[in-house]
Amino acid sequence: MTTHESVSFNEHHVLHELKHYLPSQAPLKDFIHHNTLHAFQHKKFHEGLHEATKIFGYKTYLQLAEYRALYAEGKISDEIINRIITDKKFNASFSAWRNNLLQKNYNTNIHAHIGRLRAEWKKQFKINLPKETQPILFRVLGSYLDQGVAIWNFPIHDKSFLAALKEMERNSFTSLFKTSRAKRLLLNTSCKMESLLKILIGDEFLYEHYLFDQQFEHPGWSGMVGFLEDNPQTLLDKRQVSLHDLLVFELLLEIDALDYKFGENWSPLGLKIENKPDHLFSIVNSSELFEVLALWQEAYEWSYYDKVLASIKHIETAPKTNNTHSFQGIFCIDDRECSIRRYLEKNDPNCKTYGAPGFFNVEFYYQPEDSQFFTKVCPAPVTPKFLIKEENKKTKRKKDAHFTKHTHGLIGGWLISQTLGFWSAVKLFISIFKPTISPATSYSFSHMDKHATLTIENKNIEHREHDLQVGFTVEEMANRVEGLLKSIGLVSNFASLVYIVGHGASSVNNTYYAGYDCGACSGRPGSVNARVSAFMANHKAVRKILAERNIFIPDSTQFIGALHDTTRDEIEYFDEEILSVENQLRHAQNQKTFSIALNHNAKERARRFVMMDNRLSAEKIHEKVKLRSVSLFEPRPEYNHATNSLCIVGRRELNSHLFLDRRSFLNSFNYEIDPEGKYLLNILNAIAPVCGGINLEYYFSRVDNQKLGAGSKLPHNVLGLIGVANGADGDLRPGLPQQMIEIHDPMRLLVIVEHFPDVVLQVIQKNEATYEWFKNEWIHLVAVNPKDKSFHVFNDGAFTVYEPAKQHIKATQNLETIIELEHENIEPMIVE
Repeated sequence: MTTHESVSFNEHHVLHELKHYLPSQAPLKDFIHHNTLHAFQHKKFHEGLHEATKIFGYKTYLQLAEYRALYAEGKISDEIINRIITDKKFNASFSAWRNNLLQKNYNTNIHAHIGRLRAEWKKQFKINLPKETQPILFRVLGSYLDQGVAIWNFPIHDKSFLAALKEMERNSFTSLFKTSRAKRLLLNTSCKMESLLKILIGDEFLYEHYLFDQQFEHPGWSGMVGFLEDNPQTLLDKRQVSLHDLLVFELLLEIDALDYKFGENWSPLGLKIENKPDHLFSIVNSSELFEVLALWQEAYEWSYYDKVLASIKHIETAPKTNNTHSFQGIFCIDDRECSIRRYLEKNDPNCKTYGAPGFFNVEFYYQPEDSQFFTKVCPAPVTPKFLIKEENKKTKRKKDAHFTKHTHGLIGGWLISQTLGFWSAVKLFISIFKPTISPATSYSFSHMDKHATLTIENKNIEHREHDLQVGFTVEEMANRVEGLLKSIGLVSNFASLVYIVGHGASSVNNTYYAGYDCGACSGRPGSVNARVSAFMANHKAVRKILAERNIFIPDSTQFIGALHDTTRDEIEYFDEEILSVENQLRHAQNQKTFSIALNHNAKERARRFVMMDNRLSAEKIHEKVKLRSVSLFEPRPEYNHATNSLCIVGRRELNSHLFLDRRSFLNSFNYEIDPEGKYLLNILNAIAPVCGGINLEYYFSRVDNQKLGAGSKLPHNVLGLIGVANGADGDLRPGLPQQMIEIHDPMRLLVIVEHFPDVVLQVIQKNEATYEWFKNEWIHLVAVNPKDKSFHVFNDGAFTVYEPAKQHIKATQNLETIIELEHENIEPMIVE
């Protein structure tokens, strides 16, 4: 940022910095979790949180009283507190810091830098500028960006935002402005930001501070515009919008509002202020309160981590000697798949499950047959070069007569309201007691028709559409299957059936549907990826190439793609007709195992839901859960990633006998197959931004649900199909709503990697973007030595040995009883 001495206004620099600090949330259809405070990620975690609070007024920790209450409840260990104080404050008085944590009173009011300059408008001019300008600003901007909600389209949508406004002003009988000067400035000048700021502020030193104050009064809209400027492809109906144009229009509206009230003879704000505020990004001094909060957060996190590590230490990790499996299942690493894998292995001890990022190493755009658009179904940072098309679709998408353009017509709308309108009221009443899937339901299984064909194999390298290669060549398919199998350690002892199971979620009246689907598939169901990956693994020519690379898949082994709906706990299988007679019989038996596991998985999830009798049988609860998923009146179809706190990268034996309460991402990995960490690098490159981003968005939405989250979703309205706001107007809400984070324990992700510490250190240092997550402690990292099972914590650029303080580990033989009785988070335990 500029220094105190510098008064030169650099428009390009300020726009760049605004984009850096504003929320970076994609439109609803591409709702991808990310680190909300990404702008501070170059700093150490606690330092970044302190600055974010002092500069922008965010709450970045739990309240001091909340930490002390957790300590009183036993959720923060006394022994861990002592360890943390000793490790972090080794040169200070132990007893004094312990008293600071437990007893000392602090003033916890936040006095942020942001907003101080803009507050002078009320003080000096007795005018509320946001009230005067934001209603028209939001409506015009929302109308311009609209993706299909509005009855009437924005008059001009093939030009940039500011150019469209100029043309409207030039050719309309009415005006967006109340006075003449703002209109003259728009039409007759180049509308340089510096010139407009000179009229409003006058003092060049204050320009940057003023623009930050202005844009952070509505960070949702400004952040969305900044994101769309850099990522225009995220809008299906593209618009040429820029943060520059937004700022210019808002400055013109402010000049107009002041002219309307005072005429054109008012003085610039900067000339009226005697005591000018400090620079917005002036140095943030340390604070004892923040040191106390940082110590509490460390103690809170390690009180949980310690139990997890102690549990891992106490279980036997020797691989099973039986190499004959009834089936193998490759699931997404998603924390919601943790429990379904446990139930499958419980009901069929001869099966084996694996975890891999849910795009299953096949990156492409997907175009449904009845769609003119194609969407990305791989991690957000990846730019695919391939297109998979759906063809020969057997079923038609259902439509609802209420959602047609005819409802907006004068005559048609009147007729429909008099006929279908009454029937709608009846259906609405019935849906209270018996919810059903409707055309309005976001239904995961409708993402792809299971009976349609997909253009997976490319036999003509010249076959391209939209500058994308349609399908993959045999060599390209082999490379992706090899990468998937080697990364998870499945290179031998293949079962006759291998299921590749993607995941999605069904819900209705849920604007955050993309956040419930697979993050590795850019917020979409993983059905297409699972089916494509299975096709590749079944391909004879691909298997021939894999055999040359020492991966021998028997002819009797067949891969089957599937989709697990995590909200309904249902599963759908693809291409079952390819199965041999023997495998059809095995598949029929495996389906029964899956069905039992899905019932119990639904029951385990249901213990979190209010008004659910968890003492009922798993089958009855499962039926209630399915109804809940399509209830128009249910703001919590599931809790998604709530309570996520772990990511385990290693062999299944490291955690298969542990109950982790659906709190862990599970990525399979075998250090023996990857001694140098080649595949581990790819795993951690994905885990850091994807799992870390999920974790931190939940963290910050939980500790400050009003500024960093979205508040309650109940008053939310969808604006332009790109975001939500409270009511019909207002700022877009970034982050997650209360109904997604209310049971979340805000703690950073602990990544546990089963490999030698020196290898892990070399791996994370190869990619600076990945290394930043760990070295700045936005994610914790522990390496488990696979030979002696010792733990090594990464801190300050090196690994140090960690010995868990927890010695007594809980164990149970009756997990179902615990699930029926406990509604809060359950601590790790060994399932015997």
